[in-house]
Amino acid sequence: MNIELIVIGKTDQQEVASLVEQYAKRVNHYCKFTVTTIADVKNTRNMAPSRQKQLEGEMILRLISDGDWLVLMDERGRQFTSMEYADWLQKRMLSGVKRLAIVIGGPYGFSDEVYKRANEKISLSKMTFSHQIVRAIFAEQLYRAFTILNNEPYHHE
Repeated sequence: MNIELIVIGKTDQQEVASLVEQYAKRVNHYCKFTVTTIADVKNTRNMAPSRQKQLEGEMILRLISDGDWLVLMDERGRQFTSMEYADWLQKRMLSGVKRLAIVIGGPYGFSDEVYKRANEKISLSKMTFSHQIVRAIFAEQLYRAFTILNNEPYHHE
């Protein structure tokens, strides 16, 4: 299975970008993992949030194929422990999904069209994180899930 993390906008914090890159390299020992960055929508200063979500949504949906399993990182999504997330990941891998596309949206979330296409939503916490730091947290949790599945000594229970 291939896993692609799709994010809106470049990370302007080098420390965060470095962490994402570090965990991406680690995850690639287990499966093909890529991070795709969609350019920020331009001229949003006087743009309604609904319009920004619509434009971002169009760009997201252009990257999604019919057979992809689309997961949105969303504050109203399902929450897991690390062990539960590893189990969820294993079920996705065993289900025959070829590409797992996980999307971290922009500052206002997702358009209705993206929500309609999504197979499910996942939340990392009830707390709100910047959409930049979520990238590093997600990448670390993905790596942790693979180490759990492979009985490696990274996760302590």
